Amino acid sequence: MKLKPNQTRTYDGEGFKKRAACLCFKNEREEEVLLVSSSRHPDQWIVPGGGMEPEEEPCGAAVREVFEEAGVKGKLGRLLGVFEQNQDRKHRTYVYVLTVTETLEAWEDSVNIGRKREWFTVEEAIKVLQSHKPVHAEYLRRLQLSCSPTNGNSILPSPPPNDNYPHYSATATTPSTGSVLGSSCR
Repeated sequence: MKLKPNQTRTYDGEGFKKRAACLCFKNEREEEVLLVSSSRHPDQWIVPGGGMEPEEEPCGAAVREVFEEAGVKGKLGRLLGVFEQNQDRKHRTYVYVLTVTETLEAWEDSVNIGRKREWFTVEEAIKVLQSHKPVHAEYLRRLQLSCSPTNGNSILPSPPPNDNYPHYSATATTPSTGSVLGSSCR
């Protein structure tokens, strides 16, 4: 299990744990996505992401988590949406699109916990994630439904508390269709 010293969990006003993640793509065509092995279940793949630190912006947390968990740097693009998980854990995750520009040979989680990474087609990744991380599979389904893959390639400002970014609800066992509160293409 991944343990981080001095890690502070942050929550929003509704009691949801604030998280950020990135769908990391090999290039702007968004055909191959990078998944990492789970710290709890090393034989399972997940989308890199994690909790936001106090005073941290969602886009900054997403880039930090990808660097720590996947050992990649890149060009941060559009905010795909904000995904809520209400069942077992109350999480609200800001999911961004990132085009990878640099891949490290060794990185924090590879050295400390033996985390691995692998490229998958979007369709393969959905299949791999569906059984144990349906919310992560939902990120990729939303990507397929969103605007054409231009990646925006600009860092978006953090949304205000009553934002107009797309929000989706999902459960731990089956993804829902969710409701779009705004446009995912900016």
